Amino acid sequence: MKKVSFLSSLLLAFAYSLFAAPNGRTAGVELDSRNLVQIEPTRDLEREARQLYEGGQYERAIQLLQQALVEMGDRGDLAGGAIASRNLAQVYLKLGQVEQADTSLKTSLQLVQNLENNGERQRITAQILEIQGQLQLVRGDSEDALDSWQKATETYQQIDDLVGATRNQINQTQALQNLGLYGRANKNLTALKTALLDQPDTLLKARALQNLGDVLRAVGQLEDSKTSLQQSLKIARELGDRETLTSILISIGNTARIQREEQSPEEATQNALTAYRQAAETALSPDAQLQAQLYQFHLLVEGEQTSEAGEIASQIQANLDRIPPNRTATYARIHFARSLMELPEKETSQSNIAQHLAAALKNAQTLGDKRAEAYTFGSLGKLYEQHQRWGDAQTATEKGLIAARGARAPEIAYQWQWQLGRVLCRGDVSACPGENRENAIAAYSQAVETLQSARSDLVAISSDVQFSFRESVEPVYRQLASLLLQPSTPPFNPPSDEGGHRGVKVSQANLKQARQVIEQLQLAELDNFFRDACLNATEVQIDQLDPNAAIFYTIILRDRLEVIAALPGQPLRNYSTPLPQSEVEQTLTDLQFYLASIRGRAFNKKRLQRSQTIYNWLLKPIESQLQASNIKTLVFVPDGLLRNLPIAALHDGEQYVVEKYSIATAPTLNLIDPQPLAQTSLEVFSAGLTEARQGFSALPNVELELKSIQSELPAEILLNQSFTKPNFRSELGNAVVPIVHLATHGEFSSKAEDTFILAWDEKINIEELNSLLRSDSKQQRPIELLVLSACQTAAGDKRAALGLAGMAVRAGARSTMASLWYVSDEATSVLMTEFYEELSSGEVTKAEALRRAQAAVLSNEKFAHPYYWSPFVLVGNWL
Repeated sequence: MKKVSFLSSLLLAFAYSLFAAPNGRTAGVELDSRNLVQIEPTRDLEREARQLYEGGQYERAIQLLQQALVEMGDRGDLAGGAIASRNLAQVYLKLGQVEQADTSLKTSLQLVQNLENNGERQRITAQILEIQGQLQLVRGDSEDALDSWQKATETYQQIDDLVGATRNQINQTQALQNLGLYGRANKNLTALKTALLDQPDTLLKARALQNLGDVLRAVGQLEDSKTSLQQSLKIARELGDRETLTSILISIGNTARIQREEQSPEEATQNALTAYRQAAETALSPDAQLQAQLYQFHLLVEGEQTSEAGEIASQIQANLDRIPPNRTATYARIHFARSLMELPEKETSQSNIAQHLAAALKNAQTLGDKRAEAYTFGSLGKLYEQHQRWGDAQTATEKGLIAARGARAPEIAYQWQWQLGRVLCRGDVSACPGENRENAIAAYSQAVETLQSARSDLVAISSDVQFSFRESVEPVYRQLASLLLQPSTPPFNPPSDEGGHRGVKVSQANLKQARQVIEQLQLAELDNFFRDACLNATEVQIDQLDPNAAIFYTIILRDRLEVIAALPGQPLRNYSTPLPQSEVEQTLTDLQFYLASIRGRAFNKKRLQRSQTIYNWLLKPIESQLQASNIKTLVFVPDGLLRNLPIAALHDGEQYVVEKYSIATAPTLNLIDPQPLAQTSLEVFSAGLTEARQGFSALPNVELELKSIQSELPAEILLNQSFTKPNFRSELGNAVVPIVHLATHGEFSSKAEDTFILAWDEKINIEELNSLLRSDSKQQRPIELLVLSACQTAAGDKRAALGLAGMAVRAGARSTMASLWYVSDEATSVLMTEFYEELSSGEVTKAEALRRAQAAVLSNEKFAHPYYWSPFVLVGNWL
């Protein structure tokens, strides 16, 4: 199935939140007709207005409510007038007439202030606050909306209106999600669900479960999301409420759509399409039907099912013509236009797409919706970019950027900054026109700055962000690095040396910025891995870390491999290997395969060939400078598949790198705690399994490994049955130790939830391990070293080593040592014994202790193959 970048991740996240909002509403706009409050003295007018509203005759409903308001004024009925004005505001919001809604709300609030302070006044006030929150959310004031709904909830609770209070607790989750506070929304909805469990099945209960499912999807808990939504669906079906049923089916489709990344894409896509079709068939209103059809259309386009997509497109067009030009229609047209852009040119027309965007722009400007205006201009720029109308693309994109800034919307602004950079480069950053290059760098730099400043918001917006990170966020950093590392004077064709390297004359300013961009990319990947921006990066200088260490920043670009080398007290150097990304990655994959297998002589020959090739890419160009600078340690900030590769096993044609240098890796240098190992009272807390557990094989030499460590350093041991999660927490919590050694199966994955170690009773995932390691009350300083001696990267996961980097930074240890693949526990036992013997001497760094241990195993003929010694890597502080 073709992978289509339909919208950048954050546009997806925002658009999807609009079309999958609770109750089938555009978040904060599409209002449930049953929320029109009754006006007691004019029942006939009120009843007729409700009927007109439900039938979509909004203008006539407004006329009747205005008539009712006049009658209330003539009779001096302040309460009736306040309610009529409140209902008017609701209908105006339905039409997208924001200013009229605001005026009606102000009138309603003025009238209610003159009422006697009793239960009736409180109830009307709460009802007004509900609509005020909707209005504030439409205007992008999510914090104010949250405040209004909190006040409404409190007021309903004061008058013992459980239904009203529950409804506004659900409303609050809309604002919390818009603010990126998914954890808080999840907590609130879970508590609400618990409170509702013993209550009869009602629509409010169904909606609470649906909201919980939406939030769970947003934080990546897809199975729990599916369960909650199915519970919600069951209640809605039993109650026969088609409006709620439609909304829930859309939510179910959204969860299935995201599950394509974890399950069979075909099966999950079909499940999503089925849910969207059922939603469209069930829908009572054109609005709800349109939402379902838009999702369905996008999936069909993505799957290249153009015939069926064309049929749905006709239905969407008909529904767009039927609904008023409100906020729903505005974003629907943007959504539709962006999907149309992904169709083959013969299946659609540029003018048709432009017409939808023009209509969306007119609506947005009428509504005063700067966000919609920003999306529309930017989407128009994207359309022009597709057709290489560079001048028009630049103009439209710049207008979108101005509107995004006016809306204070960094999640939109970064997209158009990135798009502006692409447009200035005429779609190819590797051959950016010289006259545009500096402006393109400025646009890209602004995009990265925006992403960095909005870290916490971006990682929390939606699970769409996590799954499309590689398409929608990561390229911004890579393309900027590509621009910065091009020579000042194009074309990019300096002569190659015999190894294929091109020495590129790049200014020190650009090299420093490129190094920073690589650091920022690594941090962004970890944020995305954890779905959390809790990592605190602090810039450090290499000379402050180690005067005998060289730092290597690598980045794999579309057309080349770039290396930036930092030696203490010297200018930055860089060198480039011009090869397609696919060739670089295939060579890295081949070497990892050859290293992790033991076969015949021909196999070893291929291994050495690949090993020397990669050595030539990374180290050969700077060999003489390393020797002249008395470099002892090589520290790599690796990119992509280089994370899966042990640098120690690279070969220069005569010897392995480990025979010459200590090696360490860092997910980002800015996360390194630059303190050296405290040599006083080194003690170890160790735990391990020798027996087969939970489908994992036995590790018979683990006991010998742990006892060998105990012979070198004071060590507590939890073995087999004693190594349970509760016991681990309790025993470690009472220990004061600088080293934690875990000799048990584990797996590193590109997904945090699939990164774990194995205890006797259950798996311990990365977040649980973080909690366990930080649970000790007596620990006076961070853990110096965490050792994971029997782990491996997940098979078939090209980004699995990201889990190792994540484990290293999340554990809170200054350094983590672990294996990239599972090896003979006999060889591991030998290596660990040597490592701790060197470490206990107090004379070497952790990196040098590991180097000596690996060299000792290498010298043992039985274990000379890199398979046995090379997978052990040190991540983090190497001192």
